[in-house]
Amino acid sequence: MRILLVEDDPALGRAVRDFLAQEAHAVDWAERLGAARACLPGDYACVILDLALPDGDGLTLLPALRKLVAPPSVLILTARDRLTDRIRGLDAGADDYLVKPFDLPELAARLRALARRRNGRRAPTIEVDALRIDPATRVVTLDGRVVEMSAQEYVLLLAFVEHPGNVLSRQQLEDAIYTLDQGAASNVIEVYVSRLRRKLGRDAIQTVRGHGYRWGSAGSQQDGEGGP
Repeated sequence: MRILLVEDDPALGRAVRDFLAQEAHAVDWAERLGAARACLPGDYACVILDLALPDGDGLTLLPALRKLVAPPSVLILTARDRLTDRIRGLDAGADDYLVKPFDLPELAARLRALARRRNGRRAPTIEVDALRIDPATRVVTLDGRVVEMSAQEYVLLLAFVEHPGNVLSRQQLEDAIYTLDQGAASNVIEVYVSRLRRKLGRDAIQTVRGHGYRWGSAGSQQDGEGGP
């Protein structure tokens, strides 16, 4: 998913960004509140928010986040470990609170839990027709057979199955894969959609001409190309 990381510690910021990139997340990193506000709206699924920032308290960003058309989940990541701080942060609108120091795998697990709640899922795995996705291991199976995927293909697949029935534009799909400082080739989405169709079936992703793509049905007419 697309994440905004607001953290002023350079070493910690790099560690979190690089780790989450390995977990197939697209992470934009802001080291100041002002830089974080400049990233909005950004179509973020989650914001990882430090509180003690050089230009103010991270909690002051929460009102702006709540006003977005699709407000992201917010995970506070801070050294403030008092009970009153945790209560204040959660009551201000945060969805989770993690105290430094922390383990990166725990952060990843909390992000998966936030994604489940955000998408209305209770089960740890995603199952659509014959397709099964395990976000914890990033293993994808179709009819019980493991389907090998690149990180970009996996992220694109998640974008589709987490928005069933929705038409996703090229820009939305690029935003799911690339951070603000990465450029996307003009036909990159078409390339990845074509690869997913070859692996999951040509009807897995439908083309909505002039608008984008939407999820179809995995396993149908597999190894084909095209789609409606």
